Amino acid sequence: MSADERFAFGMNWRSYLARIDDAHVGHAENSLRKLLRRDRLDGVRFLDIGCGSGMSSLVARRLGARVQAFDYDSQSVSASRALKARFRPDDDDWIIDQGSVLDPVFMGTRGRFDIVHAWGVLHHTGDMWQACSHAAQTVAPGGSLALAIYNDQGGASQRWARVKRAYVRGGPALRAALTVGCVARQWGRTFLRDLLKTGNPLFTWRRYGAERCMSAWHDAVDWVGGWPFEVATPEAIFNFHRDRGFVLEGLKTCGGGLGCNEFLFRASSCAT
Repeated sequence: MSADERFAFGMNWRSYLARIDDAHVGHAENSLRKLLRRDRLDGVRFLDIGCGSGMSSLVARRLGARVQAFDYDSQSVSASRALKARFRPDDDDWIIDQGSVLDPVFMGTRGRFDIVHAWGVLHHTGDMWQACSHAAQTVAPGGSLALAIYNDQGGASQRWARVKRAYVRGGPALRAALTVGCVARQWGRTFLRDLLKTGNPLFTWRRYGAERCMSAWHDAVDWVGGWPFEVATPEAIFNFHRDRGFVLEGLKTCGGGLGCNEFLFRASSCAT
């Protein structure tokens, strides 16, 4: 797949970085603790697959982990390195590389990790199941694998896939129109509810980052343009990893709707 057929994830992340402050980092740290069900990561070997903005890597390092991170997108790598330069410029225990989770040679050089983190990433690779397989192979025996994968909504997912492909193939006007349409569809009721309750239609919109560690606008752009795009049911993700020696320790679904299902697996034996 050529670069012009992919969404510019890294450019969106770089735009978002200008908004990050200590409060955003604190929210991200709490989110990672909840996802991993751990308060500290002292001495843990942590692999951040598809590091994006670098926020998960940063908070893992703040919690004590030794972090290796990588991303396919050069702009995402640049964003992560900019975040590191801002918060931990001389930290030798936070390594950031460029590489693809689909590349078996690159993945073979990663080694094994106590925690492998791939939140909202593997469904954007163009070959989700191969990406899942390669990610699983980097988990050390007894280690944890934290995933977030888009929920399969059947026909609705197929329609969103067409929107995303149109976005990456379209010009600025079409992209702007699709993004505004996406915001109207996903946020319209919230805007109206907030207007009636508080008099401010943007009340929830402006507080969105406290939960998602990303601005509502940048998240909307990421969603509507996020191609490649694949989905899976919770059962499919569970069965795939169970067959490779993983035990499900945590699950948070999106209730059958739009968004990601979150999984926390533990490797009961060497992942294959």
